[in-house]
Amino acid sequence: MKQFEVYRNIRKRAMIMGLSISLFALMMVSIICSLLIIIFSFHFGVIVGLLLFNALLYGALLQWVKKPFQLKVVQTFPKTISLKQMNPIDYV
Repeated sequence: MKQFEVYRNIRKRAMIMGLSISLFALMMVSIICSLLIIIFSFHFGVIVGLLLFNALLYGALLQWVKKPFQLKVVQTFPKTISLKQMNPIDYV
């Protein structure tokens, strides 16, 4: 019998141009901001710099997708939460 995956699991693995959807959205925001900067500044150096920046950002995001770094999450909360007052005086 054929099994189908849940739709949200398919969306998690969706890739556009080798990037996940959230990283692709970040890339598109960067490109749109770069186009706005290019429209309002007509310097050749700015255009070349922004093209280089977007190319480097795309390369960095591709490397991050291939080999994501692991974040070590330090436990910030105690294992048990209690309403008991932490008082050194013992009322007997």
